[in-house]
Amino acid sequence: MQAMPEHLDTGARLAAPDDFYEALIDAHQGLSTDESHALNARLVLLLANQVGQLPVLREALAAAREA
Repeated sequence: MQAMPEHLDTGARLAAPDDFYEALIDAHQGLSTDESHALNARLVLLLANQVGQLPVLREALAAAREA
């Protein structure tokens, strides 16, 4: 089993990031502001579960806040 990284990798990992951005925008179509916020929260929790390491998630939160 490969060890999980302990630090946030901010390098590009998506082959087509614009396609993901478009899918994200499409997922929000027709939602109210509250529904959109709830979708974002659920998405973050699902992706955080995939990362699975609190130190990496804390780095991601800090990086997102600084951006």
